[in-house]
Amino acid sequence: MVGHSVFGGILPPLPPLFLVIWIAFFFLVSRIFMWLWNITIPRIFNIREITYWEAFRLLIIAGLLFGKFGFNMQL
Repeated sequence: MVGHSVFGGILPPLPPLFLVIWIAFFFLVSRIFMWLWNITIPRIFNIREITYWEAFRLLIIAGLLFGKFGFNMQL
């Protein structure tokens, strides 16, 4: 059922502005992550710097591994 939550209530539609802000925030966080990685990790481990899109993918992987994404993984 589209528009209904698991608990039976109707989900409010996300305003387009909120979606744009969320996407812009994720791109900004990716840029900050890339900068922090490139000033720290290559000097410690003598490896190459990462690109913007590699930083973006690393954040997605970290979110999948350590984020909630709607899953309740409590033991």
